Amino acid sequence: MPTTLTIARVTFIEAVRQPVYLIMLLLCGVAMFLTTYSTGFSLGYTEAGEVSGDNKLLLDLGLATVFLCGTLLAAFVATSAMSREIENKTVLTVVSKPVSRPVVVIGKYVGVTTAVVVAVATMMCFLLLSLRHGVMTNAGQDLDLPVVIMSTSALALAIIIGLWCNFFYGWSFPQTCSMTLCPLIVFATFAALMVGPDWSFLSRIKQPGDVPVPMFLLNFKPQITMACVAVTGAIVVLCAVAVAASTRLGQVMTLVVCFGVFVLGMLSSPLIGRHAFTNQSIGTISKASPERDRFDTFENSGDIWDVILKSPPSQIVKVGDPVWYGPFPNGFALEVGAYTPIDRARMNERETLFKPGQAPAIVVTAIDPQQGTLTMMQVGSSAKGVAIGRVPRAGDFVFIAPTKVNQGALVAWGVIPNLQHFWLLDAVNQNQAVPFRHMAMILMYCGCLVAAFLGLAVMLFQTRDVG
Repeated sequence: MPTTLTIARVTFIEAVRQPVYLIMLLLCGVAMFLTTYSTGFSLGYTEAGEVSGDNKLLLDLGLATVFLCGTLLAAFVATSAMSREIENKTVLTVVSKPVSRPVVVIGKYVGVTTAVVVAVATMMCFLLLSLRHGVMTNAGQDLDLPVVIMSTSALALAIIIGLWCNFFYGWSFPQTCSMTLCPLIVFATFAALMVGPDWSFLSRIKQPGDVPVPMFLLNFKPQITMACVAVTGAIVVLCAVAVAASTRLGQVMTLVVCFGVFVLGMLSSPLIGRHAFTNQSIGTISKASPERDRFDTFENSGDIWDVILKSPPSQIVKVGDPVWYGPFPNGFALEVGAYTPIDRARMNERETLFKPGQAPAIVVTAIDPQQGTLTMMQVGSSAKGVAIGRVPRAGDFVFIAPTKVNQGALVAWGVIPNLQHFWLLDAVNQNQAVPFRHMAMILMYCGCLVAAFLGLAVMLFQTRDVG
């Protein structure tokens, strides 16, 4: 462990001393500044959610900018940490000592990731300050002075300290400036969130009887913060990709690999995932309710539920057809377990559906295509019906055939890192709260991907000739 931390510390210092490190930070800050003046054309103004109107486009472009800058920075830093040291034979000094190669890879990864996360934290603060300021929708709009003063003061102070220490003490300007900028911009962000545009700490009273609310509670956006954390997790994964690629490739090819994983990871669901599960829904549920209160669990044989679709069924549905339902239009993750559909002819002998020997199933017992209503019932000889994950609810898709699984596409979809899981922007813009359980699953997925790519990096580095 001490050896790993020593390698990580040296790698971190080397990373933050690179001019490209500070350049990427400043470019991201300039991009955020320009975005506040160029995203006033989103059309369709709404007040719902943590962001609305033009600020939705601001959040979209800003978070994408941070994602892209973080990916490029991970590739640059990882190349310097691994590939360049291998080419210059400096890594031979480390591996010739009693230091195992896996320790070197892990130490390099920890150093690279720490440096990149510090940079991403600074970029995220630029984004939060931009959102706190809001989009400049017209030339006559007043500037948000607290945001402007605090952000520019933090940046100017960091540059002044970097120049001073470089001139008088010989310290690295990129390292001093970037390491000073991070805590200063974090402090500026928190300070800007605590006050309003008029420097007040409490909200204004608009109507008699209103209670003033601290500005920090109004300005702090928990869902946006979670989206930022999720994107940071994706960048941590790309750091592992960069380290693995840099054990064998140079800077240009490492950049190509990182950018390729970035693009493919964001497009894996529409390109590959949509072919893994195939099904065609007959409609979307508008309302679902049990026929009687004792049928509320829909788990037992004889339970009946009435379903109202948002529109008439897209296919011909007949009495006796089997029923499945789930939250996705392609039939992925159905809430109904596997079962064998019954013979439709037996629906004329309803009493036979519950005789001994009848396997559990779910069938359509009534259908009104014009009204878009159908009734479904659990049947079978046993007391327990078909296993279900939950009862049907509004927004679920209804199917009359089981989902077909393409094993080849499923394996490819599972192997390729799905970075779309880390992109929570759609949920934020649509005012859909991201549960903490989902966030925990994202972080677990991040840990699994990091472990997989670090394992690959160790395998590639073990057989690499560094002499």
